Amino acid sequence: MLSAIGSHKKDGLILFGMETWYLAYALMGTTIAGLAPILLPIYVSRSGSAAQVGLVMAAFSIGGLTAPVWGALADNYRLHRVLLAGGLFLIAAGLGLFPFTISLAAWLWLAFVQSMGAAGAATIANLFVVEAHPKNEWDRRIGWLQTFYGFGQVVGLFIASVFSSAGQSEGLFLAAGLTLLAILPGWFATHTPSVPPHRRPRLPQPVRHAEWPASSSPLRLYHYITVGAIRKIEKTERLPFARFLLSWLLSYTGSAAVFSFYPVLMRKAYGVPTYLSSLGFAVAAGLGLVLYIPAGKLSDSFGADRILKAALGVRLLAVIGLIFLGLTHFRERGWLALAGFSLVVLSWSLLSVSGTALTAQLAPSGNEEGGAIGIFNAVTAFSGVLGAALGGLAANYWGYVAVPVMAAAGVGLGLITASAGFRKFI
Repeated sequence: MLSAIGSHKKDGLILFGMETWYLAYALMGTTIAGLAPILLPIYVSRSGSAAQVGLVMAAFSIGGLTAPVWGALADNYRLHRVLLAGGLFLIAAGLGLFPFTISLAAWLWLAFVQSMGAAGAATIANLFVVEAHPKNEWDRRIGWLQTFYGFGQVVGLFIASVFSSAGQSEGLFLAAGLTLLAILPGWFATHTPSVPPHRRPRLPQPVRHAEWPASSSPLRLYHYITVGAIRKIEKTERLPFARFLLSWLLSYTGSAAVFSFYPVLMRKAYGVPTYLSSLGFAVAAGLGLVLYIPAGKLSDSFGADRILKAALGVRLLAVIGLIFLGLTHFRERGWLALAGFSLVVLSWSLLSVSGTALTAQLAPSGNEEGGAIGIFNAVTAFSGVLGAALGGLAANYWGYVAVPVMAAAGVGLGLITASAGFRKFI
């Protein structure tokens, strides 16, 4: 494995913890977090109903729940490079074949294949760090890994703006090609660590990842739900952790509906061209990357629970504004809708920092934080699936304005639950 300058080795592209194989994750961020979430719903909406768009995006989100399978294969059979290349190949295959299909069943399968491949590739990312380098280098290396992934997402959103209005098929082919290209640094710049750790260590809280129902960022999928974690935390219905998870489930389910339908929602409900909505998302995502440090300082100063409630309050006001704009028809509503969605995106920095901090603080016992983070990540992935599916049904029966209505209901209920406090139930 390539090493950092801090380890006094200079082979490959290495600078302050960056490594050549990080390019694979930058390209994966470009395709699976930037291009696909914009192009897939637009492509399906051309001939499918809103309910079908919701089901496809739900399938695109469910792959995160397969992370335990990929992790077990890596731990038991030491197939890291094979799993990384295989995951990237599944993404490319799902993207490349998508334009050749017209049936819902094929769309669902290919969307699931994409998300499953992303889960596999992302699950391996942190193992290349924690199993090959000393602990004092983890923070720096993983920070750069996530920075590459986040930068790739922003680039992908900009590219999506070119193909969003016309040429979605070409955009999906490009995404498939870029993912295949990612296999090269992923294969030739890595090798499987020979000795697995005796016990998988708990990583720093995975806060710096973009919000999307397909929770496939490398940091998100290191800790995943396991049977052992469920058994140890199964009797937490009267503990603060359960109330926090309920608040997160409700609020993230509502938000996931907006993210799953974003480009179609902006066009159908607010008259925003898809190229402009993609550019707006790219700008908001880029700004969000610089907010994590101040969000962490605010969480330390005022408490994670207060920051969580404040962020949910901002997000609730933003989606209420989107509801109002969806019921009006004045000329400037498109720009205001973009501004409202930008607030939804920017509030994620606060939610991510405070949510992961509360997960660690409210875990039933101090040595179960890793298991608690796994359950938190599973709830996040399940919320993405639920939000996409329910959002599709709401849009199909009541129109696309029903999507922000559903978001407001979910975020509002989550805020009410959080406002009750994360103390033991009486």
